[in-house]
Amino acid sequence: MAVVLSQRALNRATLARQMLLERRKATVVQAIEKLGGLQAQAPNPPYFGLWSRLEGFRREQLTDALKKRRVVRMSTLRATLHLMTASDALAWRPLLEAVHQRGLSGEHSRALEGIDRAAVVTAGQALLGEGPLTGTELGQGLAVRWKDRAPASLAALIRNNVPLVHLPPAGSWNSHQNARLQPIGQWLGESAADVPAATQDDLLLRYLAAFGPATLADAGAWSGLTGWKAVAERLRPQLRAFTGEQGQELFDLPRAPRPDPDTPAPPRLVAEWDNLLLSHADRSRVLSESHRARVFTVNGIVRGTVLLDGFVAGTWKIERAKNAATVVLEPFTRWSRPDRLGVAEEAMSLLAFAAEDEQERHDVRVL
Repeated sequence: MAVVLSQRALNRATLARQMLLERRKATVVQAIEKLGGLQAQAPNPPYFGLWSRLEGFRREQLTDALKKRRVVRMSTLRATLHLMTASDALAWRPLLEAVHQRGLSGEHSRALEGIDRAAVVTAGQALLGEGPLTGTELGQGLAVRWKDRAPASLAALIRNNVPLVHLPPAGSWNSHQNARLQPIGQWLGESAADVPAATQDDLLLRYLAAFGPATLADAGAWSGLTGWKAVAERLRPQLRAFTGEQGQELFDLPRAPRPDPDTPAPPRLVAEWDNLLLSHADRSRVLSESHRARVFTVNGIVRGTVLLDGFVAGTWKIERAKNAATVVLEPFTRWSRPDRLGVAEEAMSLLAFAAEDEQERHDVRVL
């Protein structure tokens, strides 16, 4: 009979693998590889994500990894922007092409109806072969030939068919300029030549190492891929199976960490759009369904969250005024005095990490 894992057991296992039970000593590249990438719709959240996980992390460490092409920002899992190690980006993106093809829908799909898509992709690759372009520039260049089509939709077709890196400074701290795009093979040069494409079997093992124990539906939510049942059956001899409190089958790596459910979990401020909240179909191991709408907004924002005893207990954001920065905390329930003090200490450390200058005043406000 399979061992039953409680929600707390799943919580502690996930936090341990996500480096949120204790900060770790690791390089940026090692951390991003272990985490299976970092969600990166906005430039600053990955920096906060690494700050919450790594001992002594400094902003320039990630910026330097981007500039030196050890880490790239591009569309991968779920056809959304991630920071990935260069080797993982090269290995994983071919497997995720189907996800990107499905991602071209709605307005763009209608705007491209009847067009020779292969011809557009070939033309887009030729334009990018002449040098990096922003999405706007790429669309305008294609619209010279396809005058009756929306430039934004033409550019979207290229983005969903060609693995494009967002070149630095795009994706680096406080950078909000339009990204210049370049095919990953051109950006990485000779280092791109010898990386074999990953298989879906490889991806499941990496997923469980970063987020297990998990269901196959969880793996689908993380990746955007389907067909996980056949993968799990092939790998079953290498995996360990558990049962969740609702009777669901959970898969895991035999030697992966599964801490005691009573292991202490310190207060943590988790970044906006963090992997922790976006990598399971069932998020109840960290987030109560009753709090979901306060974290996932109707306009697609995933707010920064406060973890207390390992579970989401509120949200946080930074508000800036002249020469001042304040972390604004919004508890979902009444916090105990020790919890308030612990979260306030983390918040002040976060402000020191994110400081714009040495004269900036810092404060914490609880709503």
